[in-house]
Amino acid sequence: MSIKAIAAKLFARSIYKSTMKWATNPVESQQKVFMDLIHQARKTQFGIDHNFESIKTFQDFAKEVPIRDYEELKSYIDRVVNGEPNVLWKDKPLYFAKTSGTTSGAKYIPLTEASMPYHIEAARNAILLYIHETGNADFVDGKMIFLQGSPKLEEKKGIQFGRLSGIVAHFVPKYLQKNRMPSWDTNCIEDWETKVNTIVEETFHENMTVISGIPSWVQMYFEKLYQKGGKPVGEIFKNFNLFIYGGVNYELYRAKFENLIGRKVDSIELFPASEGFFAYQDSQKEKGMLLLLNAGIFYEFIKTDEFSSSNARRYTIGEVELGVNYVLIISTNAGLWGYNIGDTVQFTSLQPYRVIVSGRVKHYISAFGEHVISKEVESAIQQAVEGTFVRINEFTVAPQITPKAGLPYHEWFIEFEKEPEDLEDFASKIDKAMRQQNIYYDDLIVGKVLRELVITKVKKNGFQNYMKSIGKLGGQNKIQRLSNDRNLVNLLEKE
Repeated sequence: MSIKAIAAKLFARSIYKSTMKWATNPVESQQKVFMDLIHQARKTQFGIDHNFESIKTFQDFAKEVPIRDYEELKSYIDRVVNGEPNVLWKDKPLYFAKTSGTTSGAKYIPLTEASMPYHIEAARNAILLYIHETGNADFVDGKMIFLQGSPKLEEKKGIQFGRLSGIVAHFVPKYLQKNRMPSWDTNCIEDWETKVNTIVEETFHENMTVISGIPSWVQMYFEKLYQKGGKPVGEIFKNFNLFIYGGVNYELYRAKFENLIGRKVDSIELFPASEGFFAYQDSQKEKGMLLLLNAGIFYEFIKTDEFSSSNARRYTIGEVELGVNYVLIISTNAGLWGYNIGDTVQFTSLQPYRVIVSGRVKHYISAFGEHVISKEVESAIQQAVEGTFVRINEFTVAPQITPKAGLPYHEWFIEFEKEPEDLEDFASKIDKAMRQQNIYYDDLIVGKVLRELVITKVKKNGFQNYMKSIGKLGGQNKIQRLSNDRNLVNLLEKE
């Protein structure tokens, strides 16, 4: 074992001990974060407008600060974008992470001197806790690749703008820079297909040990490696044993990845966003990701089925329950207050607090009152695939409200790597799993309001072509699993 690997193990032990201190004192950890946030922002314009000087408890905060999404906080953010200091947080942000918006076009999420270190530390600590649990540290001597957006930034009013993954690229620790791939010039390539082709050429003969990125885009990289080498990725990179990912459910890709790699590899799931780094997988044995309770973020949770109510209860960390679907609300040291990030979570453990991402607030199907969420469709398709040779590249689901004949139904658009022998039987398996999970959907089937779901096959690379057609190929972009209308699938059908 190298000196570098030994040092990594020692560092991992230290990080594990410090993590356990806050993870085993969750309420106290969150209370400390809460009070610090209020104190630091009390003289900002937002703090003055919302009486931060008088806030002593969370109940005070909830009375003064309503739940807002980006559009509702935009008037404050616009002032910061225009260069005004001390609006949402002290001084000015260091960066704005530019993301795709919904009703407001591009969104600009502030990253401050206080918040930026937590993005870096969380990614680092996820790897260190893996080392501590497994004892595997040899990979630190190999090359690591992070498939991400361009690190090129632009500056306005003294603040730099860019994609989160590109901003983070500027903070790679010195001890990793020699191991990190691809090269800076390759990382700056904007066209995703050109970028991936260049990355293949650049990495093909390297000792790659860690690969990281959103599974759908890493899959493209693996497929191109397979085509170039004519053999599994695990034979090209014999020491590749750790895949780090976030953004989507890896279980849907696992069978395809193991086929492309030629063997199983360990994986670490992350829950990062421009608004903050919320959680990471801290154990290979336990389900869910450790919620980061001491990372400059104060969390609130609203039950999804109560979210539309004007007096929905706002829960704090000591009040949540296992298995309940919550809308995640955050207040942060980047100046987001009572902020709805749009994600929903469920707790898998309360000692320590671990979560899974169950979906998006706006991504669901409830055309008939069924309120189907992402977790349910992902779980259903996993169950149908389990124990079979079927492999799936991508899928999305939309309601078919006005069929040419018969009852309405949910239409599943699936791009198969390997198709089932009996497509109708496969659809029935998915439908059965859906009905077991969602009683409202089951009632609609039993009551003959809906018929059993229908699968529509998508041609090879159909989803990639769709994402390219809307300018979202690669990077941090993901396929939307659910739609309450047919806007997405209408475009997909044209491919």
